[in-house]
Amino acid sequence: MNVETIGLWAGAVWNALNDANGVLTVKGLKKATKLKEKEVFAAIGWLAREGKVNVVEIEKDVEVTLI
Repeated sequence: MNVETIGLWAGAVWNALNDANGVLTVKGLKKATKLKEKEVFAAIGWLAREGKVNVVEIEKDVEVTLI
């Protein structure tokens, strides 16, 4: 895993969120992107650091929203 790869995953997650009107759970992101859970979380971290997503824990999942 390197920075370029995580950046590609972040792009895939951002595109999936954009296609889903800006809101998906981690489960939904895994399904939409075909990424593994750790890859989705790495991508979410990247996007959160850039200020592009908001992350909220909801029951047993995590909801990610585009800002």
